[in-house]
Amino acid sequence: MPASSSARVQKRRAALRKAGLRPVQIWVPDTRSRRFASECRRQSRLAAQADRRDMELQRFMDAALDDISRDMP
Repeated sequence: MPASSSARVQKRRAALRKAGLRPVQIWVPDTRSRRFASECRRQSRLAAQADRRDMELQRFMDAALDDISRDMP
């Protein structure tokens, strides 16, 4: 008779622990939520505004783009 799914899960978790791993629960934003999309837009606008004010960053990015352009065939 095949092992139950809970027995297989226990066996798998025991093997992972034996290998030196441990379980970790991670909560992430719900990407299906309307609030997620609006929050992404809000944060993107803030980042873009900050980038436009940072001339040193702009020079660095331009130099990086020049380097990439020279390496491309």
